[in-house]
Amino acid sequence: MKATTQVANRFREVLLNGEWVVNTNFKAQLSDLTWEQATHKIGNLNTIALLTFHIHYYIGGVLNVLEGGTLDIKDKYSFDLEPIQSQEDWDALRNRLFRDSERYADLVEQMPEERLHEVFVDEKYGNYQRNLDAMIEHSYYHLGQIVMLKKLLPAGV
Repeated sequence: MKATTQVANRFREVLLNGEWVVNTNFKAQLSDLTWEQATHKIGNLNTIALLTFHIHYYIGGVLNVLEGGTLDIKDKYSFDLEPIQSQEDWDALRNRLFRDSERYADLVEQMPEERLHEVFVDEKYGNYQRNLDAMIEHSYYHLGQIVMLKKLLPAGV
């Protein structure tokens, strides 16, 4: 199996369809939530909707590079979620995450293996392999937070 296919499959596992590492994924965790649950604030913790936006923000930024564009994302904007005020808003955010995640994985899978060792945008960011692996690790980190937040949601929300 090509190395790029392995990376793409690992990415799909955490975002879309895997259960091997942690017995869940973003799609499984987010699909049964209402917008009220996703936006419910628990103490000073981030909401599930905000974490969903945050992960999508980075996926979208790297996706743009994979599609031949520039890296335009900035950490300071990674939590700038517009208010979610309806189920339609929440569905749109989730659907963008799932759609862009599949596109991202497809492009990684189609990438020539040699690109994994090439510089990602600028030498200060390292190579493609480092950045693609970091996206997977970052996603698992926030998936764990989402799982915990769901357990903390009060009944009836």
